[in-house]
Amino acid sequence: MSHLLISAARKSSGKTTVSTGIVRALVQRGHVVQPFKKGPDYIDPMWLTAAASPNRSEPAVAGAADFPRRRACRNLDYHTMTQQEIVATFSRHSDGADFSLVEGNKGLYDGLDLAGGDSSAALAGLLGAPVVLVIDAGGMTRGVAPLILGYQAFEPIAEIAGVILNKIGGGRHEAKLRAALEHYTDVPVLGAVHREPRLEIQERHLGLIPSNEAADAETRIAAIAAAISGQVDLHRLLEVAAPSLAAPPLPRPAPATPDVRIGVARDRAFGFYYPDDLEALAAARAELVPIDLLSDSRLAEIDGLIIGGGFPETHMAELEANAVLRRQIRGAIEAGLPTYAECGGLMYLARSLSWRGVVREMAGVIAADALMHEKPQGRGYVRLRETGRCPWPPLDDSGRRQELPAHEFHYSSLENLGFEPVFAYEVLRGSGIDGRHDGLVINNLLASFAHMRDVGGNHWTRRFVDFVRACKDKSAVTMGLY
Repeated sequence: MSHLLISAARKSSGKTTVSTGIVRALVQRGHVVQPFKKGPDYIDPMWLTAAASPNRSEPAVAGAADFPRRRACRNLDYHTMTQQEIVATFSRHSDGADFSLVEGNKGLYDGLDLAGGDSSAALAGLLGAPVVLVIDAGGMTRGVAPLILGYQAFEPIAEIAGVILNKIGGGRHEAKLRAALEHYTDVPVLGAVHREPRLEIQERHLGLIPSNEAADAETRIAAIAAAISGQVDLHRLLEVAAPSLAAPPLPRPAPATPDVRIGVARDRAFGFYYPDDLEALAAARAELVPIDLLSDSRLAEIDGLIIGGGFPETHMAELEANAVLRRQIRGAIEAGLPTYAECGGLMYLARSLSWRGVVREMAGVIAADALMHEKPQGRGYVRLRETGRCPWPPLDDSGRRQELPAHEFHYSSLENLGFEPVFAYEVLRGSGIDGRHDGLVINNLLASFAHMRDVGGNHWTRRFVDFVRACKDKSAVTMGLY
């Protein structure tokens, strides 16, 4: 098995488009490809997952057994994971693949750490992965050479094994770029992808449009793969890849018999879930029940509910139109249904959602209004400290207020709160709901702008399932079933 890391000189150079095309093109040649994405990200991994799993309809909610088969993209993140977890996660999910592709984030050397300890270059060094740089060559000719030379000289931790020139203006432009690199550097040009607007994955606030919203996602992936096949030397790309390091993988959870049913909102409006978290929910003995907030006519029989992030603002007319389901969800939560909502889920549970001058009615569980802004209200890594008001059982029995790593990506704010809020978290780093707090607690609902990830220092899935189970047992006792 071999692997490499795709990076760039800066963000928005076309890494995801090129990576998606490479994954699908190699799959079409019979390779088993496992994609990874550095950092906290939901959208890029959706495209990489779709590219690695052609002609397979993705279940709305998948259990633990579905993900290895589908080769879902996995995240490798220095903020929420230890180095040991990163290496073990990479090893575990690369098992059975003959090629693993890691897409970096931002530029190769970018990160929060001035010393570069959390950069894509650091990740490449940790995994022993050669780096292929995707260079946005628009408006560039001879200047590409000093750029590559500088990147080679800056840090020896990352081996730049090749370059893929992107957004090429034509044959003459490509020839000049190749000549400069061949004359001044020893870095091979593995491909030159010509500018073609129809191949680009469209962007909007928070980044690319996710594949679960793009009606033509499969057609677009096929077109990108065709372009990559014709303009990137895939044989040579595989040659510069390195054998994957041998490391003890994370233990796989044993199959568990479910004893609670948890609904998971998974549709065109809500799709921000980490596959590892869904697996962890299943391992904690939860049966995951798909909920489509856009079209389901009634709420399924469930013991708990999760509404993750997404883009409710782009579907708010449909969400408002599904009034019956909104009323059922509000009634269930007010009656005590254990519910966890992140970001878009919090917006859906608000009284209303406003975007670009249009106001739509939402579920009304939270007596406040969600307002979309033109600029980000919270974006990046978050550090939270529990207040002791979280309805879930604690992480341990020490009595200490736990600090939790998380992340947030939201252009929305919560306005006009018509009640005295109870918060589960103090915000040590980040924005949260009011700059100082996050995690509204209402009955058995916990709703926040922060996105959690189930990792060694924050097993939130087990806590939530335990809470759902306790509420179910208490309800059964109250009803005289025991």
